[in-house]
Amino acid sequence: MTNQTLKPSMNKEEKITKETNNRRDFIKTTAIAAAAFMIVPRHVLGRGFVAPSDRLLIAGIGVGGKGQSDIAMFAKSGKADIAFLCDVDSRRAVRSVNAFPKAKFYKDWREMLDKEHKNFDAVSVSTPDHNHAIQTLAAMQLGKHVYVQKPLTHDIYEARILTQAAKKYKVVTQMGNQGSSNDGTRIMKEWYEAGLIGDVHTVKAWTDRPVWPQGIPWPTKAAEIPKELDWDLWLGTAPQKNYVDKLVPFNWRGWWDYGTGALGDMGCHLIETPFSILNLKYAKDVQCSVGSVYVDEFKRGYFPDSCPPSSHVTLTFPKTDKTKGDVTLHWMDGGIQPERPSELEPNEIFGDGGNGTLFIGTKGKMMCDTYGLNPRLLPLSRNENLKVAQKYPRVKDGAEGHYNQWVEASIAGYGKLEVSSPFEIAGPLTEALLMANLAIRGYDIHKEILGEDVYPGRSAKLLWDNENMKITNFDDVNQFVKRNYREGWANLTL
Repeated sequence: MTNQTLKPSMNKEEKITKETNNRRDFIKTTAIAAAAFMIVPRHVLGRGFVAPSDRLLIAGIGVGGKGQSDIAMFAKSGKADIAFLCDVDSRRAVRSVNAFPKAKFYKDWREMLDKEHKNFDAVSVSTPDHNHAIQTLAAMQLGKHVYVQKPLTHDIYEARILTQAAKKYKVVTQMGNQGSSNDGTRIMKEWYEAGLIGDVHTVKAWTDRPVWPQGIPWPTKAAEIPKELDWDLWLGTAPQKNYVDKLVPFNWRGWWDYGTGALGDMGCHLIETPFSILNLKYAKDVQCSVGSVYVDEFKRGYFPDSCPPSSHVTLTFPKTDKTKGDVTLHWMDGGIQPERPSELEPNEIFGDGGNGTLFIGTKGKMMCDTYGLNPRLLPLSRNENLKVAQKYPRVKDGAEGHYNQWVEASIAGYGKLEVSSPFEIAGPLTEALLMANLAIRGYDIHKEILGEDVYPGRSAKLLWDNENMKITNFDDVNQFVKRNYREGWANLTL
């Protein structure tokens, strides 16, 4: 209970002024309500009915930066209205507040869901990774359709819970890896199924990220919390720590308490294509090597709070209905790139220069840029006069249509229309990325033999028990499969 200051009784003039203001507020509120009467959430009319306006009412959690562009794209579809805005940082929310002046603004998403859940149909979540799951599940449990930025979650356990929740609560879900709606993935899928590169056994994906600080110690000096930022709400499920300079709005990605590193940021864009084409699900083992930095001329630095500056992770996926055997997937970040394929001429661009995905099959190779863009067979001469019948329908407007696709599916209702990245696909994809992070984060089991501090995951192949969600041969790393939330923030339960 908050403390209240007792006020003296109002005099007659004060009472008249208050009554006048109350009447004005009532008239204003009634006018707004009347104007909005024809736009009501579809659940108000009962299951199976749609609102007279046939429009989707959306509440945004995290409406600055990417969240701002997300809700703008929903509104651009012409079939959605942004009804509520929520952000812990009023500075970051300014553009959205100005763009949607009729939307009511909250700082605490819990308060918004509690007070307003009867007044909207769907929720867009675009917050730091560590709060995705708890916000998304709360919305799903209220029967709300959800659009969630990538990566879907911070932990493997969270991804599994959200995947199960989508089925249990029968809501339309979409992850914000918009490249999954581009034509490129569908074109390469048609090439592959036409047998142009044979059976794929190896995939290599790489990125020039991170472009934020990683491989550094947590700052010892606390910074002043910006007055517009509610730091406690921003922390959410994460451990209590002092605010540090420049953590918000972007540099949180490099800290394990909040982000998931380059894998979380770019993996959903670069590994989605092999997941879709090869029908990959859950990996069975993972190993990695990671880069380190020198803190002085004699000593390498290992900073467990921070993601490393670079990594090379190798995941093994079991045989699928699209492959003849296991598939080995290599992930490289921090500017590390795989060996250029011999079919590529010396001056031809590998991927898009900084990022890309390469498929190696028994009869040939193909590659694409970020988001599945610019698909091509190797050597490039194979693309001349290439004709393969279209087998899979395209998403209108590609990556931009990713947003409209979710809006239309949400209006239609669960199970009526397809979306490109529902949680049944996005969940396993996210788990694969987070499993790779297990290898990166795990303590080196040969540290005593090596006699030095080294980055984790360097000397072991970690074996994964998918049903029980645990590494079977190195238990210490399982602490990162499911983290404990900060006191006051309940762990996820279906």
